[in-house]
Amino acid sequence: MNQEILTLQIDGDKKATLDRIAAYVNRDCNSLINDAIDTYLDTYKWQVGEIKQALKEADEGDFATDEEVQATFTRLTHES
Repeated sequence: MNQEILTLQIDGDKKATLDRIAAYVNRDCNSLINDAIDTYLDTYKWQVGEIKQALKEADEGDFATDEEVQATFTRLTHES
């Protein structure tokens, strides 16, 4: 893996929280931040993929029927 240096400014409270978490899990802040960035990038890629798929389906006219929408609405509003 090709690693590069990135410098950033962070709120002091956030840095202190990262330090506490790193100490708790016996890791350094650098690895925690890299994990957080990996998670963010994975989530972003997933979201973009889902949006592209939804747009493709919309362009093809693939929409839920009124009955499907109502069934989903009923299920979501009546679950505990």
